[in-house]
Amino acid sequence: MIDLDFVRSLIKSIEESDIHSIEIEHDGTRIKLSKTPPGGPNTGVAVAGHLAPAAILPGALEAPSPAADSDPEVTGVISSALIEIKSPMVGTFFRAPAPEAPVYVEVGSRVGVGDSLCIIEAMKLMNELECEVSGVIQEICVQNADPVEYGQVLFRVSA
Repeated sequence: MIDLDFVRSLIKSIEESDIHSIEIEHDGTRIKLSKTPPGGPNTGVAVAGHLAPAAILPGALEAPSPAADSDPEVTGVISSALIEIKSPMVGTFFRAPAPEAPVYVEVGSRVGVGDSLCIIEAMKLMNELECEVSGVIQEICVQNADPVEYGQVLFRVSA
């Protein structure tokens, strides 16, 4: 496992440099950090409740961009009304905090900033994903207990 202070120092170094991304593998643990270049699409950050804010990777949530309809390279937008919420990490997706507990959200649920959406288990840590937008859940793109990748779409929300 990699020390969070080391990850924070990497994030700070990347923010202060011209480096766009870095990927490090050490003792079987892989970290990939990247930042959006200046003038890139508007992005927010999905907050995982049990990680320090400095350890959160950008690009977990992408808001609509005016160029979305004309540029095939722009991701994160299905239509101008839907916002994709993406996984901020690799792990296992859980819709509820425990097997017998009710799910956090269903299709049609109204969510606000800071509302819990799901749990992503990574390296035996349960990371609660909080919503960064207000709206209505239009689609849940992952099944309970499915593995998820960094950047994979988890939810689509109408603003």
